[in-house]
Amino acid sequence: MTPVSYDIELTGVYKSYPLGKSRIPIFEDLTMTIPDGDFLAIMGPSGSGKSTILNLIGGIDTVDSGHVSIGGTMLDKMSTRALTRWRSEVIGFVFQFYNLMPMLSAAQNVELPLLLTDLSASERRERVHTILDIVGLADRHDHLPSLLSGGQQQRVGIARAIASDPRILLCDEPTGDLDRKSADEILELLQLLNTKLGKTIIMVTHDESSTRVAKRTVILDKGRFVSEEIAQCA
Repeated sequence: MTPVSYDIELTGVYKSYPLGKSRIPIFEDLTMTIPDGDFLAIMGPSGSGKSTILNLIGGIDTVDSGHVSIGGTMLDKMSTRALTRWRSEVIGFVFQFYNLMPMLSAAQNVELPLLLTDLSASERRERVHTILDIVGLADRHDHLPSLLSGGQQQRVGIARAIASDPRILLCDEPTGDLDRKSADEILELLQLLNTKLGKTIIMVTHDESSTRVAKRTVILDKGRFVSEEIAQCA
């Protein structure tokens, strides 16, 4: 069987948000392609639409008009129920502030998305152990978030994001709350997930130095891409 390619296509996307009695357009005719296996960094000023792109690709937000297609699946044509199931299988989210459950251990936080799958308890435990090992936290299995550093908490957040083996990781300022050393470690981990495990990664960042691990960097301004840089090693 030929493996499915999860190319991301945004075509003629118009997206606006309400402001009082009027609506403010974010994108008026956005068209872009992100190939399967890409590592794309998106930079730009606040309000340029960076996080909106992540929300549209992740199926959290919907277009006013135009289309979002991933692997041939048209997100704007799916029911809410179908979109929720698709998102749980295809998309992983990494946030700036981790969003860990404070009363749960590292392992229990990672296991959360697996509770929605058909995996048995023993299969879930094995998956969690493997993933924590991948992100370098095998020895922090039972630690609560409060006992972990910021960088370690973000590693747990990444482990949770890849627990269900999604094809696409959407990272919104994943190093924005970290010191330089911890940020570099997280960036190296994301690069590993891209190069070794083949995850497509789309990373919004305000930190230009963070883009060094990406294959491509685009600058977004007022809903339009104004420049693109391709990494020398790509």
